[in-house]
Amino acid sequence: MGRDVGLGRYGPADFHAFGERLRQETELLRQWLQQGRLLAEPPRIGFELEAWLVDAGGQPVPENQAFLQRMSDPMVVPELARFNVELNGPPRWLADNPFSGLMDDLQGLWQRCNATGESMGLHPVMIGILPSVRPEHLGLPQMTDAVRYRALNEQVLALRNQQPFRVAIQGPQEALELEQQTVMLEAAATSLQLHLQLTADNAARCFNAAQLMSAASVAVAANAPTLFGRRLWHDTRIPLFEQAVAVDPPGAGSARGLDRVTFGTGYTRDGLYPLFVENRQHYPVLLPEVTGEAPEQLSHLSLHNGTIWRWNRPLVGVDGQGRCHLRLEHRVMSAGPSVPDVVANACFFHGLIQACAQRPEPLEAEVPFQMAARNFYRAARDGLDARVEWLGGQRGPLRELILEQLLPMAADGLRRFGLDEAAWRPWLELMRERVVRGRTGAVWQQLWLDRHGGPMEGLVCAYRAAQQAGRPVHDWEI
Repeated sequence: MGRDVGLGRYGPADFHAFGERLRQETELLRQWLQQGRLLAEPPRIGFELEAWLVDAGGQPVPENQAFLQRMSDPMVVPELARFNVELNGPPRWLADNPFSGLMDDLQGLWQRCNATGESMGLHPVMIGILPSVRPEHLGLPQMTDAVRYRALNEQVLALRNQQPFRVAIQGPQEALELEQQTVMLEAAATSLQLHLQLTADNAARCFNAAQLMSAASVAVAANAPTLFGRRLWHDTRIPLFEQAVAVDPPGAGSARGLDRVTFGTGYTRDGLYPLFVENRQHYPVLLPEVTGEAPEQLSHLSLHNGTIWRWNRPLVGVDGQGRCHLRLEHRVMSAGPSVPDVVANACFFHGLIQACAQRPEPLEAEVPFQMAARNFYRAARDGLDARVEWLGGQRGPLRELILEQLLPMAADGLRRFGLDEAAWRPWLELMRERVVRGRTGAVWQQLWLDRHGGPMEGLVCAYRAAQQAGRPVHDWEI
């Protein structure tokens, strides 16, 4: 969950003071890591799931504040746009057969969201990009009324010299180019974010594994094939989000800084600490909100990190007892299509990470980072049909790699971790069926459009009806 800020207006003194606190807290994290003071307990997992609010006709409804007030649940919070909300799951121990618990958590929360929506004449929908969203839905009047979001918009525009954001996405058949004056384009991209608690000892292996497996993750969960009526990538969220908050103005050329939304610059070789050093040294501060909290809370380090949207993001947390822990946030998956699909996505991802962590030799030693990055963007564009590169010079469809190597790898990782087979096999079988049929959320949307055509509101209504039935997407009718 993002934290709000109080001021929203900043001057040079604020940036200087924040920079000093950021330096202190980054150094403090280094000391804690060096002294072995970070938590080293068994892993826990969690999730964040973003959703849309729509009316009976499939149009977005900017009523998240009224919805949240009636919902009155701290696990459901606002997002950037007034038509978005975010659902949060409680952390669960990975060793405690967590996937049935995750299913119960999400199913219960989703049912309460639907009941609340029904009482207001609106409906929650979990999908990567709402097909019916239009550019006029993404202006400042639709921004959630929070100081954080307006301050973020102002600071990013200041870095861009007030130049508009330009989005240019080339799909296999259609293309889209447009300009927008605010960061609200980001609100069109809604995701499933998976969390995994790490230790200082396994952080690098797990983080690099998430980078390596991002191509498979984005392909199996692809659920955003359209934007503003154009059919683009299987997961158009990826290029959209990367361009929607680009801080460099047009024509920056060689003076460009590091992208705020990024796959990264390489594998990490020494835990997660180098990523926080990179944060401080290479990313301009956007929200210089100086708090009165002690440096041990790492509040400035966390706030700055929250304005850098790596597709795999390192996180630090400090609990009520002052204990610090590390987490990985895997951000590449689209929201939806159904509750069982979300649980299967989580099971597949966590199985792959455990398999990589248990491997005698790091997998990243055999797969160059640039190869992993190429695979990721190809998979976001082409889905399961993407042609990827793998160990030993292998090249071929991602679908074959998943079926022949990655699904067995995920099963072996969970088995070796000690989970009962009954705890994970149904979810990996669900994933296998999705991949065998080639029926992701993105493919279902494309097939529906092939058969029924527009308008996009019809697609939203058909999608919502299928989602509410609770079956995985590979069983949905066209």
